[in-house]
Amino acid sequence: MTDRATLCGFHAVSARLRQNPDSVREIYHDEKRRDARMRTLISAAEDHKIRLIPIDSARLDGMAGHARHQGVVARIDPSKSFIALEDVLDTLTTPALLLVLDGVQDPRNLGACLRVADAMGVDAVVAPKDRAVGVNATVAKAACGAAESVPFIAVTNLARSLRAMRERGIRIIGTTEDAANDLGGARLEGAVAWVLGSEDEGLRRLTRETCDELVRIPMLGTVESLNVSVAAGICLFETVRQRGAIV
Repeated sequence: MTDRATLCGFHAVSARLRQNPDSVREIYHDEKRRDARMRTLISAAEDHKIRLIPIDSARLDGMAGHARHQGVVARIDPSKSFIALEDVLDTLTTPALLLVLDGVQDPRNLGACLRVADAMGVDAVVAPKDRAVGVNATVAKAACGAAESVPFIAVTNLARSLRAMRERGIRIIGTTEDAANDLGGARLEGAVAWVLGSEDEGLRRLTRETCDELVRIPMLGTVESLNVSVAAGICLFETVRQRGAIV
């Protein structure tokens, strides 16, 4: 695994360039790769006056710790890695897709949620600072690289942050097993923030009251609840499907 001051791959490096370019020290790229994707990334780095260093693939493999790097490795300044919710929202050119986790305390669950968020193109994962796990080594391992590519934003007051999202036109949708409407009936084409609670307690009262809409995931078997990362994957997939990104 790479160290926390390194990002690997186009998605991770491009996301950091959009959201927090000041934290990128330099970008190493495969000297033999000149396709459109590489040219786009190089152009973005040049716009931000970030140092670009062409090197061979063997050196990239070593820098990435043999993780999948796609020909791109960036060195990051950890002291400048903090990202606020506003920093992410201000960079978006498409409807926001956010994942909000209310009280998830198991680091493996958070890591799995970050991995799902990365796969579904989530713009940021938001969680409260208190009574919830933050990104640590266990989370990073479970996330399989997604802890570096998806912005994780810890907020002091979750309800206030949800209201700030709403003021920007983002619809807040919470999941709860006793909701009157199910996921299949939700319209998800616009900006959406999915809010999921812990397996033990679900959404806290204030968080629930702050949501614009509550939905449930239909359960056809005998189990009463899903792991939070599985539930997140189902909700995010349906959102991406409705937006036409997945056929």
